Parts: sequence; structure tokens; C-alpha cells
Amino acid sequence: MQDIDYQPRLSRWSQVWRLGVVIVISGFAWAPMAEYQWKHNHVWLAIDLSVGAASLVLVWWRRRFPVAVALITAMASAVSGTAAGPATLALVSMATRRRWREILPVTVVTFASAIVMEWLNKGNNDPAFITGPVIVAAIAVTVGWGLYIGSRRELLKTLRERADSAEADQVARATQARTNERARIAREMHDVLAHRISLVTMHAGALTFRRDLDAEQMRDTAAIIQENSHQALVELRAVLGILREEPGDAAPELPQPSAEDLPDLILEAGRSGMRIETERGFVLDDVPEMLGRTLYRVVQEGLTNARKHAPDTRVTVNLDGGPADGLTVEVRNPLRIGSAMTGAPASGLGLIGLTERTTLAGGRMSHLVSADREFVLRAWLPWPS
Repeated sequence: MQDIDYQPRLSRWSQVWRLGVVIVISGFAWAPMAEYQWKHNHVWLAIDLSVGAASLVLVWWRRRFPVAVALITAMASAVSGTAAGPATLALVSMATRRRWREILPVTVVTFASAIVMEWLNKGNNDPAFITGPVIVAAIAVTVGWGLYIGSRRELLKTLRERADSAEADQVARATQARTNERARIAREMHDVLAHRISLVTMHAGALTFRRDLDAEQMRDTAAIIQENSHQALVELRAVLGILREEPGDAAPELPQPSAEDLPDLILEAGRSGMRIETERGFVLDDVPEMLGRTLYRVVQEGLTNARKHAPDTRVTVNLDGGPADGLTVEVRNPLRIGSAMTGAPASGLGLIGLTERTTLAGGRMSHLVSADREFVLRAWLPWPS
């Protein structure tokens, strides 16, 4: 038996009804000898009542010293009928611990004390073959009741621990799910805003350094900056709305991009001034949704990096593969000669997040500078079966 403390704290009502049961048991045990003590042995009467009262006080410490209290009250019941109630309560309380090395010796002492009491009781004329089995049955019921209470308490404690553990696990899972969702939203925020802000930065840089633009060209460039700034604010507001935790307050999640949106992404980048060549070896409409979303983000990150660090170079986007071999996407552009675009810091977070995204999708990604001084972003994505 494990040494576990599963004894619950007793309420005031629990203490009261236990005291009542103890008094009733003591009354039944003392009743057969009370008349004899009153008429023939006042000393024994005084001893009986005094020992019974002391035993009743002693049982308040039955949980702190279960074996000692059970032994003392059991021996006290050998000379005191009023100690039978406290002895019964102490024996039940000790039996709830379900430790047979404690129960057996206390049970033997209890049986011996009951025999002594029957021998001393002059008012009882029942033969031994009747009183003996009655005593054994009473002790067995007492111990059995204590074992049952102990088992039930341990079961309830185990169930409470399981419920607490399940609740803690649920909270941990909810926290982890919220953390994962926020990480996903953070990746989406970077992918979306980095693309928009790089467009704004590129065109703002053109207004700063180009002095040969006429009024119409400046208005067109300013309109592009305004449009992309507004779109960046709209997308940022949508992403931040998802982060709100109150039920019903979150903004509806925007439709996620897919492979079918790649032509629009490349067309938008071309309208911003980028020179892009595309080679495609599969039909975009056939790409599954989750795979298409990752594919879109890889191309978007490649175009964003090229726009930030080499805005005046030609970008090549190669898409190849199929259901049998998976998809391979490669975005390459020559390294810029001279300084990079002003106002576009290189954080490297986009490539880190993109690597995590492709890994979660079961693929792999790499980026390097080739021998021809080209920056190459290459990713392979498995086609879901």
C-alpha cells in the first residue's frame, strides 16, 4: 500500500454526527453493566465514566496518532463500557489507512479487551459461544467499514487528481494552440506586410532619387504608394483583429492565398517596376490548397527579397514538378552592384519564417549565392497524397 495521505478535512457536521454515533455506541455497550456498577461498585462506575470521557477526548487526535490512539482506546474498553464508542471510532479511522501491519495487532488487542469486558460484566449471562462470534462479527464490521471508507476516499482523491490533471492539460493545450496560432499569424503578418512595405519603400526611393520624373509620373508613383500603404493597413488591421481574445471581437480571417493567385502576385510585382521571367511546368489550378498557400509564400518572399536588395535586376521564377515528384520552386536574381535599397533593413526573419513554414509542410528550403553571383532561393514541397 502506498504511503499516501488522502484523509479529507472533516466539516463541523461530520464531527457532530461522528460524536453522536460514538455516544450511542458507548451507551449500548455500557447499558448492560450500568445497573450493576450503580448498585454494587461505585468505584468501577467512576473509573468507567472517567476512562470513557478521557477516551472521547483522545479520539480528537486519532488522525495525527492513529495507531497509538486506537491501541489506548482499545485497552481502555477492557475496563470501561463508555470507552467502546471512542475505541470503535479510533479503529475505523485507523482502518481507513488500509495498512494491515497496523490493523492486525490493534484488532487482536480490541478482541482481547472485549473478552475481558465480557468477563468483568456481571450483568451479562450470555454463554461464550454466543458472545464470542458477536464480538468477532462486530470487530470485522468495524474494520471492514474503515477499509471501505479508506478505499472510497482514495478513489475520490484519484478522480480529483485526474480531473485536475485533465484540466491542466486542457489549459496547456489551449495555451499551446493559442501560441501556435499567434506564431502563424505573425508569419502571415510578415509575409503580407513585408511585400507591401517593400513596394512602398521602392517607389518612395524612386521619388527621392529620380529627379527626371515629370508631374504625371510622380502622381502615378504617389498613387501606387498610397494604394499599397492603404492595403497594408487593411491587411494589418485584419491580422491584428484575429489576435483579439474576446469571443466575437476577432475580425474574420481573410481568404488565404493559393497557387491560383500567383499570376496576380507576379503581375502586381511587374507593375511596380520589377522585371520578372516565369517558367512553369504544371497547372496552378491542380495544386492543393495547403500546398498552394506555401508555394505562394515562397514566391512572395523571393520577390520581396529581390525588391528590397536588388530592385533593378531581373528576377527569374521557375516552377516545376507534379504529384509524383512534388513541387520545386526557385527564385533567383543577380546580386545588386552597389548599395542596397535605402530604408529596407535586412532582418532575415522572412527566410527564417519561410524555412519553418516549408518544414511544417514536409518540405525543405535553401538559399545561397551561386558562382554566377546570383541569389538563389530554392524550395521543394511534397504533393499531398
